[in-house]
Amino acid sequence: MDRPRRRLISALAALGAVAIVAACGPSAPQKPKFNGIDISGAEYARALDLPDTDGRMRHLSDFKGKVLVVFFGYTQCPDVCPTTMLELAQVKQSLGADGAKVQGVFVTIDPARDTPQVLKAYVGNFSPDFIALRGDDAQTAAAAKAFKVYYAKVPGASAETYTMDHTAGSYVFDEEGRVRLFTRYGSGADALKQDLQQLLKAG
Repeated sequence: MDRPRRRLISALAALGAVAIVAACGPSAPQKPKFNGIDISGAEYARALDLPDTDGRMRHLSDFKGKVLVVFFGYTQCPDVCPTTMLELAQVKQSLGADGAKVQGVFVTIDPARDTPQVLKAYVGNFSPDFIALRGDDAQTAAAAKAFKVYYAKVPGASAETYTMDHTAGSYVFDEEGRVRLFTRYGSGADALKQDLQQLLKAG
């Protein structure tokens, strides 16, 4: 066999060995698959600066170390809001000890009727450690804009009986305070639980 041919065969053999080593080496970590919409790295939902029901200003950084679930709604909502909060409470309880690492935050889009007292009682009905936030009209609008949340008043039979159209979904943050998921209303408690377990496991 002539020398050039031997060199070619040796080169091909070396390439084959590299390919085998590469195939046997550690594979890249797979991106987790969530039930909710993965919005990791989104340029929105990065700030939430509103007072709680005790008048204390709250910020996203306050909740680092926990998986945070933020929902915009109002206490007189007939279905979407109570269902969402109830499912979150059920998931938190079903997680056992890990449930202490899950924080629910309810942001009112109806500060005119949702007084601090009303809000505190409302979220307390679902979980004693859920937190409600209530700003004035300008603060509420700014928070909704920061999260790309839509809301609008729908007139009722009287000035006091209006309803509110609003985005029906929750924003989920990991323990580092980074927004990770948007969970649509109607996805169910099981889907939310699976997503929260993945984030809790990731730490």
